[in-house]
Amino acid sequence: MKLLIGLLTLSILPLASFSQTKSFLDVPYIEVNGSADTLVTPNEINIKFIISEGDVKNRKSIEDQEKKMVMGFKGLGINTEKNLTTSNIESDFKFYVLKQKDILKTKEYKLKVGDAMLATRVFMKLEELGIANANIESVSHSDLESIRNACRSNAIINAHKKAIALTSPIKASIGAPLHIMDYSSDLNEPTLMLPRAKMQNMVMADSNAEELPEINFEKIKISINVNVKFLLK
Repeated sequence: MKLLIGLLTLSILPLASFSQTKSFLDVPYIEVNGSADTLVTPNEINIKFIISEGDVKNRKSIEDQEKKMVMGFKGLGINTEKNLTTSNIESDFKFYVLKQKDILKTKEYKLKVGDAMLATRVFMKLEELGIANANIESVSHSDLESIRNACRSNAIINAHKKAIALTSPIKASIGAPLHIMDYSSDLNEPTLMLPRAKMQNMVMADSNAEELPEINFEKIKISINVNVKFLLK
């Protein structure tokens, strides 16, 4: 019986010791939220368009149209080797049968440009070449993550200022942060990366026109929200 009591005592001791262990929340602390946001001008504009044998008169081949298109883009200062891509080999060419012996061939392209003005010139060049099936697929920024991290830093600073404002009237001071939570989920990033494109006076004109049609993009809004628990002294 004495042996059994001894074993029970030993088994209870670790539990008692564990129950007496304090978490970081057992000390005085203040909990505040911090936020920061910014607006970023897009510098990655992705344009998608399709070349089809049926889009121009006299059934010009896709190959001939592609050569003229590439020359036209290079004339705008675009690095087509780097910024112009096509879909994969399996879906490069799509065939539409209009009659038994009449087959039209199409090919899809994607072009990345750095600003709205160049995007405007691209649309004008496509119109000049008779390529009407084009649209802006997505808009983003090349340094989006670094900008988000800068906002995170500002959100922490904002939280710290709030904590000081709340505690200084009662003669308390703020210590080190005990816990930091970032509530800005990356799942929302695609929404931030695809702001709505505003097209004003989008009338395709001759490339020698004095005034270009205006394409404006809403700036990308990046918002960061954090929750911080500071040690209260």
